[in-house]
Amino acid sequence: MAVKIRLRRMGSTKKPFYRIVVTDSKSPRDGRFIENIGHYNQIGGKPTLDVNEDKALSWLKKGAIPTHTVKSLFGNLGLWKKWQESKI
Repeated sequence: MAVKIRLRRMGSTKKPFYRIVVTDSKSPRDGRFIENIGHYNQIGGKPTLDVNEDKALSWLKKGAIPTHTVKSLFGNLGLWKKWQESKI
C-alpha cells in the first residue's frame, strides 16, 4: 500500500479550504483517509497553514510521499528542510 500526504478539499462551493491528510494513494481525493495532520486555507486576507509537525515528520519517516503541492507547503514552513536534515 503506497501512502501519500495530500490535500482534501472541504468547504462550500467557491469557498474551499483544505485538510492535509495521510491516505492510501488509490483512494479518491475526498475519500477515506488514515490521519488528518493539518489544514490550509487560502481564502481571505492572508493564507493560513497549520500542520502538526511531529505527525508529518513521523509519516515522512515511515515512507509517506507528499504531493507536489504539499511538498511546497512544507517548504514554506521549513518542515521539508527539517526532513532533509534528519535523513543525513
